Amino acid sequence: MNLSLFIAKRVAASGQKSFTRTILIIAVVAVAVSVAVMLIATSLVKGFKTEVSSKMFGFWGHIHIVSAVSTTSIEPIPIPKNPDYLVELRKLDDRQWTTDNGKDSAKRENISSKTPQTLSVTHVQAFATKAGIIKTKNDFEGIVLKGVGEDFDWTFVEKCLVEGRRISYQPSAISSQLSTNSLQPSAIGNQLPRISADSMMQYSKLIADSLKLTATLPEVIISQSTANRLFLKIGDKFSVHFIRNNAQEQKTFTIVGIYKTGLEEYDKKFAIVPLIEVQKLLGWTENQVAGFEVFVNDLDNLKPINNYIYKEIIPNDLLSQTIREEQPAIFDWLDLQDVNERVILILMLVVCIINMITVLLILILERTNMVGILKSLGAGNGTVQRIFLIYGVMIVGVGVIGGNILGLGLVWLEKTFKFIKLTEADYYLSYAPVQFDWWRIASINLGTWLLTGLFLLLPTYLILKITPVKALRFK
Repeated sequence: MNLSLFIAKRVAASGQKSFTRTILIIAVVAVAVSVAVMLIATSLVKGFKTEVSSKMFGFWGHIHIVSAVSTTSIEPIPIPKNPDYLVELRKLDDRQWTTDNGKDSAKRENISSKTPQTLSVTHVQAFATKAGIIKTKNDFEGIVLKGVGEDFDWTFVEKCLVEGRRISYQPSAISSQLSTNSLQPSAIGNQLPRISADSMMQYSKLIADSLKLTATLPEVIISQSTANRLFLKIGDKFSVHFIRNNAQEQKTFTIVGIYKTGLEEYDKKFAIVPLIEVQKLLGWTENQVAGFEVFVNDLDNLKPINNYIYKEIIPNDLLSQTIREEQPAIFDWLDLQDVNERVILILMLVVCIINMITVLLILILERTNMVGILKSLGAGNGTVQRIFLIYGVMIVGVGVIGGNILGLGLVWLEKTFKFIKLTEADYYLSYAPVQFDWWRIASINLGTWLLTGLFLLLPTYLILKITPVKALRFK
């Protein structure tokens, strides 16, 4: 057995004086607290960035394709709803891509000579927007109507619904039904002599039902913040006023749902309505939309996918942008959390290292006689240094294990019970989100152990100055 390891284990297992035992307990606790704080910090930052980003992406998609003129225009510029490039865009699933030395540019290839990536577009949906002013009996407020069609993915919005349901697309269905049955008064009038009374009653009932449905107000989903400020609830009706062709127009909607994403500055601004209603307000046809929202499967490669779409798929008169580029403020703020995380990790690591250096110095001084005896028996400086280095690493190991139990335990409790509450208006979340990132957790554990052990070499150089004669004199 290695002599240094054998003696280090015996020293660790032997009884200590009360003072030394207290120092060891403090050392283990300090390391455990440092590791726990690092694990909690990285789990919080990871969870916070993931939750806020998912809200942004869930509401807006990952990539927007719009007219290039829209960036300089207040009103959206229409683009075709079913263009040829949309078919190619929807085929971008599970293809092999390569990135040029980690740059943002990307090319789709069958063989990969550089860095292969399997990237895919998971969903594409059309949208259109129109700004207006909500007017109720007692108040008014600015709003942006976001029109969504039958291709809209309701997964995120339905998670955010606090009351009501999603909007239906009755206007399109009614229009189709009327067209299919050819319920035109002139045609029916011409057929009156040739149909029975029962058939006439059925036609009349169908016409009445159709007209009743046609008169039904278009549906809207508003945010909870808008509902609270304007004192609105499910089933209420309100008018939205617009400016079109230098003239004021209005449209009345009925509320069927109330959502809350927690993104306050967006919640108070947007309402969701059927796409066809926004197209009517803009004077567009059913084949015209403001743009497309594209969802992808790999956020780490969002820029390469966007660049490929922009350069290889869409025509030159269109523009594709990631939501990070369109909404930089929130994502820049999220990126600042990485700075906070790094500061916490560095501070905790420094505290851990300084604490262990101090403890090891105390242990060496407390064991000066043992050092003198070992040297007098022929042990070299390296052998004695390794004894205390192994002893220090063992103390760090116990602290790291304790820190994992404490830190990961608290993270699990927060993930399960969400007992840390936040102000949603300030942080976009009502609780502190956490996420286990096992790669970071392993890195923190390994890094703490290795770096602290490396710095423990410094106090062991004190052993070089201890001579057997002086050490044994004070026995």
